[in-house]
Amino acid sequence: MTRLGDLERAVMDVLWDSVPGRSDGVTVREVADALAGRELAYTTVMTVLDRLAGKGMVQREREGRAWRYRAAASREAHIAQLMLDALDLGGSRDAALVRFARSVTGTEAEVLRAALAAEASGGTAGPGALTGRIEAPTSRRADRATSADEAVDG
Repeated sequence: MTRLGDLERAVMDVLWDSVPGRSDGVTVREVADALAGRELAYTTVMTVLDRLAGKGMVQREREGRAWRYRAAASREAHIAQLMLDALDLGGSRDAALVRFARSVTGTEAEVLRAALAAEASGGTAGPGALTGRIEAPTSRRADRATSADEAVDG
């Protein structure tokens, strides 16, 4: 999966945030308006959306003279694929998974355990049933990540 640049990510955030309420997608103008604080030209936003469509990140559908754009996959699916791609970068997948597991919060670990248990039992617990319990990142996470790095490296 392609990593996104800063502007591509901002455009995708607009699409990801607008899709639940608008199944028909958004126009270039609507994306440009949502990114008004960046003072981008309409043509810049149009070019970014066209490139994202070429990468398969967005789907577009003609509506009159304009295109409507929507994300091809959810934000969560994109992030999960980035995580899987990171595991494929080389080295030991097991070591990377252990380091990751040691860096998550207790609540996040609960979510992972529940998801793994549901997967193992063939359950259908959707991500919403599990992700609603994840707490916001805290400074403790950085401390745990450092100690987990030392434990795996040491």
